[in-house]
Amino acid sequence: MPSKNMRSESEESLKGYVQVFTGNGKGKTTAALGLALRAAGAGMSVFIAQFAKTGDYSEIESLKRFDDKIVIKQYGSPGFIVNIAAKDDIENARKGLREVREIIASGAYQLVILDEANIATYFKLFPPEDLLDIIKSKPGHVELVITGRNADPLILENADLVTEMREIKHYFDNGVQARKGIEH
Repeated sequence: MPSKNMRSESEESLKGYVQVFTGNGKGKTTAALGLALRAAGAGMSVFIAQFAKTGDYSEIESLKRFDDKIVIKQYGSPGFIVNIAAKDDIENARKGLREVREIIASGAYQLVILDEANIATYFKLFPPEDLLDIIKSKPGHVELVITGRNADPLILENADLVTEMREIKHYFDNGVQARKGIEH
């Protein structure tokens, strides 16, 4: 007999949770994209918002093949990560967050990924409270994934699942540059 805490499989499959992938190790975006592929394969609609990123990464090319199930949009400025946030960086991120809020509220996507949103709050592109508002106002069926190192404690506290990627060893430390198809 199931315990009082157990929900039926159908109840669980209808509920959307909040997942956070954070930490200094490699694999946060990769894990989120793997989830996007799984969701698309199951017939779900996916929206990916990339904050603090712009450009033609290899994953962008791959995801174009799923344009009927996966939509990706970037809200970054070139060179942001190595520089202090400029006015354009802040405007792009806040515009993106406004768009994401509307997209989530529409309920049109069952999975929404906010890639590097933790970095956006860390660099004060938008406050963590704005991200928390999105978490608290999302429709119940929407699965929300937030990636990026330096996740704010407020976001961690309000997530249902938190995974920390911890670097133990990395070949970058030996001078290996980002490789197309693997890191870029």
